Amino acid sequence: MAYFRVKPNINPMWKEFKEFAMRGNVVDLAVGIVIGAAFGKIVTSFVNDILMPPIGLLLGGMDFTEYKVLLKEAVGDTPAVTLNYGLFIQTIVDFLIVAAAIFLVVKAMNTLKRKEQAAPPPPPPAEVQLLTEIRDLLKKG
Repeated sequence: MAYFRVKPNINPMWKEFKEFAMRGNVVDLAVGIVIGAAFGKIVTSFVNDILMPPIGLLLGGMDFTEYKVLLKEAVGDTPAVTLNYGLFIQTIVDFLIVAAAIFLVVKAMNTLKRKEQAAPPPPPPAEVQLLTEIRDLLKKG
């Protein structure tokens, strides 16, 4: 009894994967994700270090990260179980700032695109205008 070993043809699959991975949209998406992660760190630092301390001071020196509800006391090595709603509030503020910043960037880009689309095309060269006038005169008879 003879056994035949079937070797899969990986070359077409590799070529297709390479075309997919190197497509402009995929590379743009990867760059966007990396920049977005870095931007998220900047916004988190802005909220934690710049925005929340004055807000906490206005609210009587409160730190939102300390707001929590104790559900179960700590026992021995087992930590306490808490409901950290202050961290949730801070995360919402982070999200709102990121959403506002992205909105402003997209709005600015859309404004620039509209200006590019609204720009009138340049006038045709003098020769083309002359030939168009001759054509129109010949059509009239």
